[in-house]
Amino acid sequence: MDYLKVIAFTHKHTDLKDLGKLIISDDLLETRLQTIKAKFDILEICYISTCNRVEFVFTTSEVVDHVYVTNFIRSFDFAIPEERLEEFSKQASIYENVEAFNHLLRVSCSLESLVVGEKEIFAQVRKSYEMCREVGCTGDYLRVVMNHVVKTAKEVYTLTNIARKPISVVSLAYRKLKELHMPANARILIIGAGETNKNLSKYLQKQTFSNFAIFNRTRAKAELLAKELNAEVFGLEDLKNYKRGFDIIITCTGATQPIITEEVYQSLLNGESGSKVIVDLAVPNDTCQKVLANNPIYFIGVNSLQEVAKRNLRERHHELIHAERIIDQNIQKFKPILKRREIERAMSEVPEKIKEIKKLAMDSIFAEDIQTLDDSSREVLRKVVNYMEKKYISIPMVMAKEILAKNS
Repeated sequence: MDYLKVIAFTHKHTDLKDLGKLIISDDLLETRLQTIKAKFDILEICYISTCNRVEFVFTTSEVVDHVYVTNFIRSFDFAIPEERLEEFSKQASIYENVEAFNHLLRVSCSLESLVVGEKEIFAQVRKSYEMCREVGCTGDYLRVVMNHVVKTAKEVYTLTNIARKPISVVSLAYRKLKELHMPANARILIIGAGETNKNLSKYLQKQTFSNFAIFNRTRAKAELLAKELNAEVFGLEDLKNYKRGFDIIITCTGATQPIITEEVYQSLLNGESGSKVIVDLAVPNDTCQKVLANNPIYFIGVNSLQEVAKRNLRERHHELIHAERIIDQNIQKFKPILKRREIERAMSEVPEKIKEIKKLAMDSIFAEDIQTLDDSSREVLRKVVNYMEKKYISIPMVMAKEILAKNS
């Protein structure tokens, strides 16, 4: 791992708006990376970009410091003013050799994520590597490194509980709803068309729920969500006049006062009886306390979900020690693997070198002597040389493997 380097810009030290300046579009990826490879004499490079980080993983024997990073970033021709380049470079975290490998493992296992245990980072790292591999920017070294990164991440997510319990309020709300076993044709009123309701509705859509009505102050915003859900759109003021009934209300708006008042709720019921479900993810709640007190309602509120989310997050952090132990074990396992691969690559040149020596000997150095031999003698010589060639190729390979096995 002597030449493995990582330059990382993350949420820890860089503003998210500034991270956006380091984004490379897919259509420019090959050109940009190949230019950097040529300019900095880099053999292999991988560019990783997620919502909270931009990282460059590459191989070089050069010393990577903040001066190097400044020149490195400048050469990408990002939309960063010259006077800010030095400031940018100081925001970078630089990792080398084993530390670089350890960092890659921690990133892929979500230990460095804004939210510990979010498995999306694993898929993002794999996708980033595959894109760089497909455009010819990585080679055998990073292939071996990334294979072990993937192996380690799978172990962490399988053998620990770091990603088991959800900490997203939306996913927790969905799980609560799922436990109720509501029919697929349940009538669902969605109040508010922001990101929270949008994300929750996607969960519901995957579970074949299809009977949606959307209420929002801004119709244009609601229509985008309605198109995805094949739902009808209403203005928020239409809520008190809606008479088609409902089974579930999902609400999350920015209102400072309750939207679902007792009067509105009774109007929505339109004479129906029986228990209903309200999922209220707004802060403060969109549902009036009187509604909850006076009616049979299964209430899923943001406050209770947030408590569960905090508890689950604490449990995830308890799993860190197990995840880090798996990472440490895999770093130790990887050292002989990488050493073996380095020797295999070096030994792969042996056959060609021996063939070159044989050709030089037979066709040049001893050519005149060979010509003095009769046909039978030349044939014997050819068999002896071919036999020696095979042995000179195989014996060093076997010896190298035995040495590696003994040392590991």
